[in-house]
Amino acid sequence: MTDDKNKLGYQDRARVSGDEEYEVGYLASKFGLAPDQVRELIKKHGNSRETLEQEAKTLGNR
Repeated sequence: MTDDKNKLGYQDRARVSGDEEYEVGYLASKFGLAPDQVRELIKKHGNSRETLEQEAKTLGNR
């Protein structure tokens, strides 16, 4: 299912969709990761933006 860009509520911003290239690309560029690394983080830790950003920051600092 595609992301409805007209619904910009809190819940939409709290989650990251691994199916949406722009969301994966944003996290990848923000933390200096490859898109495949971001998708692996989503698989491993779920789609909570807060959790993913913490894990990506840790992974990016290695």
